[in-house]
Amino acid sequence: MTHNQTGFLILGMLSIESNRSGYDIRKAVESSVSYFWQESYGQIYPTLKRLVAEGLIEPRRPSTRGRPERREYSITARGRASLQEWLASPYREDPPRNEFLLKLFFGRSLPREARLRHIRGFQDKNRHLLAALEELQRQAQTHNAGNPHLPFWMLTLSFGIAHVRASLDWSESALSILGPANPAAVRAKKRK
Repeated sequence: MTHNQTGFLILGMLSIESNRSGYDIRKAVESSVSYFWQESYGQIYPTLKRLVAEGLIEPRRPSTRGRPERREYSITARGRASLQEWLASPYREDPPRNEFLLKLFFGRSLPREARLRHIRGFQDKNRHLLAALEELQRQAQTHNAGNPHLPFWMLTLSFGIAHVRASLDWSESALSILGPANPAAVRAKKRK
């Protein structure tokens, strides 16, 4: 399989649970890895077709009386081998794109209040994200006890929690650096 991370995401999801539709896979992504990995329906469905054509997954149509036809997919032995090969290969560092940091980089051109508003908005988003990750951590431990995937899920959650906490710590220092209304008055106060 050519290097396509969407394909490996789908193979990974099907390795955890087979007989999932494209919709099921999207929902699994939203409820598990969406805090650090995004995929759209527009990426998933064409990739499902390609994975079938490559023999990495196989489709089936379950009997669904009275409901629209639904196609479910399962990973094949060839798909498992491809997933394992990809998992074992070195990961690549994709350059991050962060609009908040880009605006901060050029922040000297912004009025003080706009800079502070961006940082406070960043803090609000991270506080909400931290609460969501901590709740997800509690639910994962409660509902998945004994699941062999749980230690790996918990490691990704703890990484996310640590990252968000570090972002909140950083934002407090950013506010103390950029927050003083009158920098000359702050300098004079420090000299006393």
